Amino acid sequence: MRDYVSSILEAAGDFEVHEVDNGFEALRALPRGQYGLVVTDVNMPDVSGIELCKFIRQSANHGAVPIIVISTDTSSVDTERALKAGASAFLAKPFTAEQFLEVLARARESVRSAGGSSSRGQDDA
Repeated sequence: MRDYVSSILEAAGDFEVHEVDNGFEALRALPRGQYGLVVTDVNMPDVSGIELCKFIRQSANHGAVPIIVISTDTSSVDTERALKAGASAFLAKPFTAEQFLEVLARARESVRSAGGSSSRGQDDA
């Protein structure tokens, strides 16, 4: 899934992609860089995507970064948990590149509308 999302972002031409293997690695990577986008799965080893969202939203450096949460679980409970934790958007697997890019555009717009910015992005999944 990381490869698929990375290829979509790279083909879009607007992103330098940085991948990590799990939620703990994402927590370690965040303080080391500026990110314009985070893509995470709800279910990850060590730290869940929900916990990652909460951490990011509490961060002074990354609090306004758009976050797209993806999951195979399409229940309204998981969607609500992700959005309540600070996700900008939720996308159910499987999805097409076009669906991902539509959700990405909406997520970036919602952050711009809220006063954040995102000119270059990186993907942490």
